[in-house]
Amino acid sequence: MTQGVDVEVLRSALAWQRAGRRVVLATVVRTWGSSPRPPGSLMALRDDGQVAGSVSGGCIEDDLISRMRAGELASGMPAVTRYGVSADEAQRFGLPCGGSVEIVLEPLSEASALPELLAAVEQHALVRRRLDLGSGRVTLEPAREGDTLRCDGTTLATVHGPRLRLIVIGAGQLSRYLAQMALLLDYAVTVCDPREEYREGWDALPGVLLSRTMPDDLVVEMRPDAHTAVVALTHDPKLDDLALMEALKTPAFYVGALGSRRNNDARRRRLLDFELDEAQIARLHGPVGLNLGGRTPPEIALAIVAEMTAVRRGAALDGPLADWQGGRARSAVG
Repeated sequence: MTQGVDVEVLRSALAWQRAGRRVVLATVVRTWGSSPRPPGSLMALRDDGQVAGSVSGGCIEDDLISRMRAGELASGMPAVTRYGVSADEAQRFGLPCGGSVEIVLEPLSEASALPELLAAVEQHALVRRRLDLGSGRVTLEPAREGDTLRCDGTTLATVHGPRLRLIVIGAGQLSRYLAQMALLLDYAVTVCDPREEYREGWDALPGVLLSRTMPDDLVVEMRPDAHTAVVALTHDPKLDDLALMEALKTPAFYVGALGSRRNNDARRRRLLDFELDEAQIARLHGPVGLNLGGRTPPEIALAIVAEMTAVRRGAALDGPLADWQGGRARSAVG
């Protein structure tokens, strides 16, 4: 079951709505300058000021909560509000470098189709939600690859569900921790292992698809794109190398393999025999993960998802992590 941040916001909003509370869903639709939260960020506000999620990292939440308690926040139809338009407002709300944020405030009702949206997303469907800003009515439809948030002043279209994919080769203990962490980051996770002895117990991990296909066949079948990561964790070259051989030919934003530096250097030499060129092989992250000093399976899984995140967000990996400021990084995938 998907456990991403926006899903938790939707769950809270639906629970409050079913309890008879007035709920407003806030969606960041545009930002200018440096902004703490990107477009698509969600926050649900309950009539007593309780919140789930965030639209600014804490900068303007207090004002929204105050307006919600006073009954001033989108009491009828959806409304658009901006923060930080002027230098005084930017300073007042703590927006960095004069940044500004545009937010759609949507009072939830039966027309909001929240139960249907949440049910679809929890089944790992990718859904496009269209909100008519004039009537508050919502329509849902399957999203297509490349769909993004759109707001033209009359309609707000948002995309919900796992927009990232992770293919894990190997169903060992480390793979389980990696899969659990990836689910929290809104990845649709597929674990591939043709070895019978490693598959027992994987049905107990909801939200993860388990494949018995040979790794190279699965990678070809799933056609990794720029929103896909592939990580090989079996320690068995007959399985890992086959998957990597196919993954490195694709636009996958991250391809990694477990093992020591020496073993991965040997792996790179083997991959040259698979008719991969040096540019393709240079894309391999091996040893996989950032050097966080971890030794246990959960710590190693954390190092892997950290490197995946850094690569996806365009963060430089050749300097101290403390030197990187997320607001300045170029998003490589979105």
